[in-house]
Amino acid sequence: MKTTPASFARIVTTAVLALCTMALLSPSSMRGQLVTFTKQDLADYTAQSTFDRLPDGRPKVPDDLLERARELSSEEVWAVLEEKGFRNQYADGFQILHPEKPMVGRAFTVQFMPERPDVSKVASAKAKERGLGSLTNQLAIDMLQPGDVLIVDLFGKKVNGTIVGDNLFYYIMKATHSGGMVVDGSIRDLNGISEIAMPAYFKSVDPTPIGNVMLTGINVPVRIGGVTVMPGDLVVGDREGVYFLPPHLVKEVLDRADEIRIHDEWTKKKFDEMKYKSREIYSTPSDPALLQEYKEYLKKRLEEIRKQRGPQ
Repeated sequence: MKTTPASFARIVTTAVLALCTMALLSPSSMRGQLVTFTKQDLADYTAQSTFDRLPDGRPKVPDDLLERARELSSEEVWAVLEEKGFRNQYADGFQILHPEKPMVGRAFTVQFMPERPDVSKVASAKAKERGLGSLTNQLAIDMLQPGDVLIVDLFGKKVNGTIVGDNLFYYIMKATHSGGMVVDGSIRDLNGISEIAMPAYFKSVDPTPIGNVMLTGINVPVRIGGVTVMPGDLVVGDREGVYFLPPHLVKEVLDRADEIRIHDEWTKKKFDEMKYKSREIYSTPSDPALLQEYKEYLKKRLEEIRKQRGPQ
């Protein structure tokens, strides 16, 4: 039989898909049905990060940068990500618990899929063989570390899509030191949860417990809204929504944020003088003398800020 270019392409595609499937099912990256990234996988996919690594292999954005990130606004994050071509890092449309409290931490990702009995039965048996216990939400929750934000892909499920109620929410708060939670799904016991001082973002609230789903991935890429979230991403949430920052861009985002804040500070000072039209000052001064004044102000304020922070 003659092989045409189209049929050859189909053959190659089929072979690649078969190899990918074999890789996902290999013992190094599979525990039962539960897919995880090995430490090497995480290192490969986040190779641009120069930070140390957590024991599970995720990039460890340093604690001092986490603290600086608490001051970030959505606009400050957007400026660098847009410039670098990362245009799918922002998710919104959530109900927000404690919107006055910024959420900052390292992404710990969890993936669920709709339950399929034949697959679920095999997965549960394999998990038992490997001493994992039940493949439930608590298996992932018990792996959380200080500074983590629990990121859960529950495919927008409302009924039986409740990742936690108030008891497990409280456990997450203790385990992560109030890191936070983002779930493309729902929660239950909102009255109790609202009394716990940890930020959270969720799509809906429902009284049913979690069910009719399968836990299929821990610390793998997951989708939250229109964002692909990687394990170890810096998660920054405010009253607008949530950003997921690649670790290798965190320092640049934070440094640019300093400049943006100083620019806004200087602009408002000039507006207070009421000597200029807005277009003469914002966004870039049109008068060369004013532009030079701004550059000197920027340099002075950056030096003050960096001196205040001490060695980085």
